[in-house]
Amino acid sequence: MKPGSDDGGAHGGARKGPQGGAVLLAAGFSRRFGSDKRRHRLVEGSSLLAASVALYSQAFPALIVVLRPEDGELAEEVRATVAGSHVQLVFCAEAAEGMGRSLAAGAAAAQEWGYLFVALADMPWVHPDTLQNLKQKMQRAAADGIILPVYRGRPGHPVGFGADYLPGLAALNGDEGARSLVRKAGNRVVRVAVEDAGVLQDLDTPPA
Repeated sequence: MKPGSDDGGAHGGARKGPQGGAVLLAAGFSRRFGSDKRRHRLVEGSSLLAASVALYSQAFPALIVVLRPEDGELAEEVRATVAGSHVQLVFCAEAAEGMGRSLAAGAAAAQEWGYLFVALADMPWVHPDTLQNLKQKMQRAAADGIILPVYRGRPGHPVGFGADYLPGLAALNGDEGARSLVRKAGNRVVRVAVEDAGVLQDLDTPPA
């Protein structure tokens, strides 16, 4: 196991290739929300983070959840949500430097994967069928391919990256995330039209 990581009781599933999986970014500071939105309770009773973890752990053969080192209580919630499954926790000490550093920490733990989807912890409304569709397209794509969901002309998440991009993802910093890699990929980006507004729906401010 890499320093700063925790397999959460998994059986090494998050390190097995070449299948692939998703990295769920959950190390943000919710500055616009005004409180820790990861703990925000949805109408069905689960927290925002737990709902996202459940969604992506069911959709992908491996899942890495990136948290901050002080997130011990949230880490326990993740473990309780996916007890005994294929989920690995990674703690990013540099999360305050931006999303790029959190993504780099997650990608560094996924270098043996055959593909990687970047997912955001405040977007648990993506339909499971959409995730299956994106995953199948990623599995058929070349190693230098990128799968980008698009809803009515607007790009969303999660975004899938072939194995060729994993070193670049692990080298990211700052707050831009992987957008620079998508821009540089040009026609290697496969834009997948979906009828699922969940690929755009996030929670940046508290519900009215």
